[in-house]
Amino acid sequence: MIEVLSSAALATVQDLGRTGSLRWGVGTSGAMDNLALAAGNLLLGNALDVAAIEVPVFPFKVRFDEDCAFALTGADCAARLDDQPLMPWWVHQARAGQVLALGLPQGGAQRGSRAVLCVAGGIDVPEVLGSRSTQLRGAFGGHEGRALRRGDVLRAVGGAGAAAASGATQPGRTGFGLVPPALALPLQRDGVPAVRVLPAAEYLSFEPRSRDAFWSADWKITPQSDRYGYRLEGEALRPIAPMELRSHGIVPGVIQVPHSGQPIIQMRDAQPSGGYPKFGTVIEADMWRLGQAPIGSRVRFIEATWDEALDALDEVRAWLDKVARVVALHRGAPRV
Repeated sequence: MIEVLSSAALATVQDLGRTGSLRWGVGTSGAMDNLALAAGNLLLGNALDVAAIEVPVFPFKVRFDEDCAFALTGADCAARLDDQPLMPWWVHQARAGQVLALGLPQGGAQRGSRAVLCVAGGIDVPEVLGSRSTQLRGAFGGHEGRALRRGDVLRAVGGAGAAAASGATQPGRTGFGLVPPALALPLQRDGVPAVRVLPAAEYLSFEPRSRDAFWSADWKITPQSDRYGYRLEGEALRPIAPMELRSHGIVPGVIQVPHSGQPIIQMRDAQPSGGYPKFGTVIEADMWRLGQAPIGSRVRFIEATWDEALDALDEVRAWLDKVARVVALHRGAPRV
């Protein structure tokens, strides 16, 4: 069992998302950084998509009421187990009664914006439409359909039962970690973190100057951003002529441009339809990069082709396959 000791807002239970429900008007939800969640589960011997706790606001504290192996991935968060500092992107062992505290690194410098706490076997909450992810707008999934708060108790399925329930193999090996994808798969433009974008349906309906500005300038992620969408600030994107569109289907990653000209990137909790013009779409392989971009930071966009988007997805899958092989080798190594 894990008890939440923190009153920090917006920590939620997430897995890899709720697929196949857009036709019913239900968004995907899921971890903002799907690589962090998948890698944390691999480190523990879990199946890739078991549920974990996503923490976007620090400090955050939990107490382990039972012995439990866990992995911390995602943002660097000055983690401590009781008074012992912990390595990020690493597998650790907690004993009953120990307190895990996540906070900002000394001096406030931080890589990433969301930590992911994975536990052996995963967080045990009911499945809703095939996923354990929290859907905040619909108030379902996760733990009672809401963000976690002080006093909440979550079951961490551990031991041999966890392996059978989650698809885990050889659970319980701790004391090892990996190089995070931000270092293994870097992507920048002129020293600024970047993501790749496919031009979308209304792209050519914007002024050439606006199209050029989108690719050549930095864009600030404003404080109005959240799991639903990232609102950007930069040179306004202007259409060649006014556009009035009917609402149409959208997915996470779609970049829409409202009348203000300041684009909005739909994120994991995005609604399944909208009527603003679609300027572009962040490729699926780079959504984790956006998920770790801090509020107030800047991002650049790189134009991509369909083939480049598929190649990038293959690169991400190859990285996860490499992680799985390294973990398997470590778990198979003799214990010293």
